[in-house]
Parts: sequence; structure tokens; C-alpha cells
Amino acid sequence: MHRAGGLLTVLILLGLVAGAILGEVLHRNDALDVAAAMMNWGDLVLIRPLKLLVIPIVMLSVLVGVTSIGDPSRLGVIGGATLVYYLATMLAAVILGAVLVTSIGPGVGLDATTAEQLRVSGESAFAGADVLKGRIDQASEMGMGGAWSSILDQLIPANVFADMVAVRPLGVIVFSLALGLALAAGGSAATPAIRGIASLFDAMMRLIRWVIWITPIGVLLLVAGTVGRIGIDEIYGPMSKYMFTVFVGLAIHAFVVLPIVLWVFTRISPFRFMWRMKRALLTAFGTDSSSATLPVTLETAQDEAGCSKRASGFVLPLGSTINMDGTALYEAVAVVFLFQLFGIDLSFTELVVVVITATLAAVGAAGIPSAGLVTMVIVITAVNTSLAGRGDAQLPLSAIGILLGVDRILDMCRTTVNVWGDAVGARIITQIAPDDAPDEETDDAVAAAT
Repeated sequence: MHRAGGLLTVLILLGLVAGAILGEVLHRNDALDVAAAMMNWGDLVLIRPLKLLVIPIVMLSVLVGVTSIGDPSRLGVIGGATLVYYLATMLAAVILGAVLVTSIGPGVGLDATTAEQLRVSGESAFAGADVLKGRIDQASEMGMGGAWSSILDQLIPANVFADMVAVRPLGVIVFSLALGLALAAGGSAATPAIRGIASLFDAMMRLIRWVIWITPIGVLLLVAGTVGRIGIDEIYGPMSKYMFTVFVGLAIHAFVVLPIVLWVFTRISPFRFMWRMKRALLTAFGTDSSSATLPVTLETAQDEAGCSKRASGFVLPLGSTINMDGTALYEAVAVVFLFQLFGIDLSFTELVVVVITATLAAVGAAGIPSAGLVTMVIVITAVNTSLAGRGDAQLPLSAIGILLGVDRILDMCRTTVNVWGDAVGARIITQIAPDDAPDEETDDAVAAAT
């Protein structure tokens, strides 16, 4: 298994490198149609098969995890610890982003001509992005209250099958939690159902192992399409300082903050654990979607990284929906950068507003490409409201268009950090809910599930 996993990792790395080289060749030859076709093929080859597995694996993994835990009071402890971890790490990420963007000032010091060109091109890009513009306009109308209302609606679904069809994992998770508790409390009468769920889960994990062998091809196509549209030279353009700030923030959070948290609570080597999670992290980078990566994350966490079925079955599906460290950090940097670019000074009060709203908005960000751009509207609107209260200039929402050209590259990086944060959480919660040390009260449920 480990030898096959090592081969797959090498193939994924080769796919990333080959995709970047091929994409740059396409970009230099203005082959935008070919790049777009590769993105479509990558979606068909990898994204769709993974998304096909998301809802079934979410439901089955949560059911297996809950029926293994059994005792509702113990589930409460695990759930509480998980939510505290999510909020704490997202808050740390967004504070880090706010400090870096304020210190580096990527939107400050650009010459007037370059700044004006960015603003004009941003407005044009925003006007031309019809689908994204529609989603942003809808988010602007909803505001923070509407976003949280949407989350609450998903927490109490009227029809779980409708949520499955719409690929809304949060409602499926809540339903699976409730059903799992009911099965765990069902005693011997529920044993056949628990055994059947465990068998289905094992079959689903086997199917995931088959699907992930096409990951190298899918990653090659997706990366080639992305680089083909953007070009590697964009890193050295007028947005380079902004991109550098985001990269530095994500790197500090991924290689310093999260490893310290992991070591404090588990005393295991953070970078050895990161190496064991490499396939999931590389897949997250290539697919640009934490939801699509979830099947690979679950398989890697359980088979290679030492996470328990109990912990990963609860933490990882929930994390792919609401735990967005990379997105929270990115939104803080991006919003402050845009205000800097438009010459709007933010006081400490507005920075606090950015920190709070970016943390909360990241919770509502879907695990899909560029979701952070949509929830960013909530942060900008909140800051604009604060500025309006004191009569200062406000940032137009069309300014988001400035970020569109480089967003895909940054999104790939922040998605990787999102998945890494989920994996760290699963390993920490494994300390509370290991598979090899069930409570006496839950022995029957565990035995039935295994």
C-alpha cells in the first residue's frame, strides 16, 4: 500500500510539473482555447469523479464515525473540541493575514499609472465575469445576516435528498449525525444496519482508491489549463507584491502555526505527518477544491497518516465545509490590499471589522474554486458600512475584478492550506477518539460497525 502510494505521489508531482510547463507553452503561444479545453477535460477526468463520491462518502464516513463513538456525551466533547479548533485556527490565520498586509502594504506605493490601469482592468474583468458577478451581486444583497441565515437553513434541511442533489454537505452531515446517534442507541436491533453501513463504507474507500489513480492525469490537465490562461510571468507583474503577501501568509500558517498546534496537542512530528498527507495536499492544489479533495483526504488520513475512523469521519467532512484557514487569511489580505490600492486608509476599528467578518465569512465559503471571492463581498460591505458611518470614501465591489486574473493560482494554494488545516484537526481529535480505545459503553456499537 505504501509503495503504491509512493508511486502515485511521484506521478502526481510529475503531473504538476508537466502541467505547469505545458501551460506556460500554451500561454506564450496564446492558445487560450486549448487551455480552456484542458480545464474542461480536467473537470471530466478528475473533478467530476471525485465530486460523484463526495456526498456518499460524507454520509457513510459520518455514520461510521458516530456509530463507533456511540455515547452522545462523548460526541459532544469531540464536536465541541472540533469547533473550537476550527474557530481558533481560522482566527489565527486571519489575524496573521491582517498583520502581514498592513506591514507589507502591497497596495501602497504603486505609481499612479499602474494603479489606475489595475482599477480600469479590474472593472472590465468584473463586468465580463457574468457568472461570478451574479454570485457576487447575490452575496452583496444577502450580507452577513443572509449568509448566516443560509447556513442555518442548511443545518436544518427540509429535504435531505434535495441537499444531496444540490451537493450541500452541511445538511447531509447533520442528518447523518442524527441517524448515527439513533443507530448507536438502537442496541442489537440496529446491529445489521451498522454492519451494512460499515461494509458500504469499506467498499466506498476501495472505490476511492481506484479513482485516485487518475489523479496525475487530471492534475496535469487542470494545472496546464490554469497556467495556460494566466501564465507564470503574472507572478512578476504589478500584482506580484500582493501575491507575495498571500504566499508568505499561507506559508507561515501552514509551516509554522499549524505544525506548532499539532505538536502541542499530539507530540508527533508535524512534518512527518504532513509528508504522510502529501497525496491529499497535492490533490487539493491540483483540483482547487476542498470538497472534491475530500474522498482523497479521508483515504489518506486513515490509511497513511494515522487518523482514526472516528475522528476523520467526523472532522474531515465538516472541515471541508466550514474550516477554511487559507480562505480566511486570503480574504483579510485581499480586502485590505484593495482598500490600499484605492487610497482608502483603514483605521484599527476597520481592521478589527476585517478580522471578525473574514473569519465568519470563511465559514460560509463553499469548498469550490474561487468561493473566497464571493464571500469577500461580505467583508468589503462590512468595512464600507463602518467607513460610511464616518463619511469616508468606500470601495466599489467591482474592485474585486482586479483579483480575478491571479485568483486561480492563489486559490490553489489556499485550498491546500484549507485541507492541511482539516488534516491537522483530524489528527488532534484522534487523540480524543482513537479507534483502538473505545469506551466500555460503546463496545457493542464499535464491534457492530467493524
